[in-house]
Amino acid sequence: MFCFKVAEKFVSINGEGPRAGELAVFLRFCGCNLDCGYCDTHWANTADVKYVLASAEELVAYVKSTGVKNVTLTGGEPLLQEDIARLIVLLGESGAEVEIETNGSVPLREIVSLSPRPSVTADYKLPSSGMEKYMLTENFSYLTLRDAVKFVVGDMCDLLRAEEIINRYSLTDRCRVYFSPVFGKIKPVEIADFMKERNLNGVRLQLQLHKIIWNPDMRGV
Repeated sequence: MFCFKVAEKFVSINGEGPRAGELAVFLRFCGCNLDCGYCDTHWANTADVKYVLASAEELVAYVKSTGVKNVTLTGGEPLLQEDIARLIVLLGESGAEVEIETNGSVPLREIVSLSPRPSVTADYKLPSSGMEKYMLTENFSYLTLRDAVKFVVGDMCDLLRAEEIINRYSLTDRCRVYFSPVFGKIKPVEIADFMKERNLNGVRLQLQLHKIIWNPDMRGV
């Protein structure tokens, strides 16, 4: 039986994305193929991270025990997990609404063909992350209005690049689009002013609610 390396699992509100403010069960998996300069969960990707082993059936049972319908699979990078497709299907069949938080570098074709289909919130890594070269723009073709692309913005160069990508791939016609500031690096008002100056219709500015409600460095929230 395959077991997942789970760095943490907990119930909280969704801090960002299409279900921001709603209760969700979070399943955070170990490991990532990127190394973003602003990563706030780098601890989950280190070789010595503490984790528990859990089967897909055990994780489904845990989710059902919480009584919470929304489930967010995150990391690290959840789509690197062997057998993740089976877990997604089992969660969906149990009645859960599954959301995948993915870093934008892993192909989405097989994931969006699953039934029940999960929703996807895919990052597009901007220049300040140092990881833009790994982005798979072909993933955009698999997104629908139930999905989202999130641009984590650190500076004005990031904003200009995000605008370029949004326009080139008509993202606001294809899916939901979010700007999220790198915590402590850029003021939200700068992003709001940029959106007004550029008439960025269909783009949402979103702050990380969990970092406002709790200590920004707190885990399990």
